[in-house]
Amino acid sequence: MERTPARVAGPHAAPRTAVVWAVLERELQRRGGGPLEIMDVGGGTGGFAVPLAEAGHRVTVVDASPDALAALTRRAAEAGVAERVRAVQGDADALGGLAAPGSVDLVLCHAVLEVVDRPVEVVTALAALLRPGGAASVLVANRAAAVLSRAMSGHLEVAATLLRDPEGRVGLKDTLRRRFDAGSAAALLLGAGLAVEESHGVRVVADLVPAAVADANPDGLLALELAASSISPYRDVATQLHLLARRPSDEERLPGAFPATGVAPPGVAPSTAVPPTAAAVDGTADGAGAAGAAGKPA
Repeated sequence: MERTPARVAGPHAAPRTAVVWAVLERELQRRGGGPLEIMDVGGGTGGFAVPLAEAGHRVTVVDASPDALAALTRRAAEAGVAERVRAVQGDADALGGLAAPGSVDLVLCHAVLEVVDRPVEVVTALAALLRPGGAASVLVANRAAAVLSRAMSGHLEVAATLLRDPEGRVGLKDTLRRRFDAGSAAALLLGAGLAVEESHGVRVVADLVPAAVADANPDGLLALELAASSISPYRDVATQLHLLARRPSDEERLPGAFPATGVAPPGVAPSTAVPPTAAAVDGTADGAGAAGAAGKPA
């Protein structure tokens, strides 16, 4: 018998992931009712998937690493949710055959779009998987944070390269293919027909505070991180940017499309309300890394 989803038991006290968990919890509460079908693209060892399964939802994790999926399987078994977690080895570039179109309620795509070859195709595939009214949780590396981080570390030439490069990267040795700003990330999602409803900064201050300070006042750091996450300009220089976007129902007019007047949809600051340019949708506009190198939440 299906159990009614409970409150997500995620690591909310961790400042590096608390903002994302807060957005996900609001989305799950909004949906209510029975268990959701969730896909976590690039979900690795299950830092998000296992807590979501513990809350009663069914989660498919797609990842290219067999080692990560093996760790996920062990983690799910130890948590007693193995029957609700499905591990699938695959690439984000080939999502089409992993689930039926319109069969997923929530897609997580965290720290993926900055490393794939064709971000437009990935986002288009994500949008196709969603049921009408379904949501995508997208986390990307922030170019502005990467520029500031390198400059503060004394690597001025690297910072200048990140600032000038069309895709916000530092040559072929860069581990990321691109970095984003809020406008280019939103344009990518809008180009796939998704309505951007919320935009937050992740790790606004968590990567800047010395460990001794964080250990001495973890509650204060968590409160500051949550408070600053939605306020510009603090959000705009966070290590990562998190966007929640929704697939409109067939009869709805796309509410997330930014009109030429610059009026943004709810939850997205006017500074990010820009029409999608060809460069942004192609993934060649701004992209970012962080006040420290952007990484996946655990």
